[in-house]
Amino acid sequence: MTVSCVSARRLRISTRLREDEQPGAGRSCKCRRQSDTKAQWTSSFQRRILVPMVVKRSLVTVVDDDESMRESLPDLLLEFGYAARAFSSAEEFLASDCLDQTNCLILDVAMPGMTGPDLQHELRVRQREIPIIFITANRDETIRARVLEQGAEECLFKPFGDSALFVALQSALSSR
Repeated sequence: MTVSCVSARRLRISTRLREDEQPGAGRSCKCRRQSDTKAQWTSSFQRRILVPMVVKRSLVTVVDDDESMRESLPDLLLEFGYAARAFSSAEEFLASDCLDQTNCLILDVAMPGMTGPDLQHELRVRQREIPIIFITANRDETIRARVLEQGAEECLFKPFGDSALFVALQSALSSR
């Protein structure tokens, strides 16, 4: 998903370059003044657009048995500027190559098989220090208190707002 998103951006950018090759031709670009030459504009373009695209983004991994969460959260994470992966189970995540690359984990509390707290414990046993943000549809404060006590960065109740998730991610990644 990340690769296709970057490819789509590059396609839009290359289209914009073709349209704006000649000063005054096609659409105008906000970052180009009328007196700019093509070389100056391309140089400015590379500094403003291409360089940020190669910056390494933090990988946030979503583990949730709910398909709608696995589909929507990665899109939101991409909007926030993070790289994202999603898995339907804790076992699938543990077997993946993402384990060593994950910078933050968004983890459902209740899943079939290995639960979220079980995965948190397994990561501790394997000595993997990954910040965890739990999400749950069960509005039980005792669950929230228990996972926070065991080291989670945050526990959000579904449905949660974009801003609540963003703040939790900022906190979790800054503590790393």
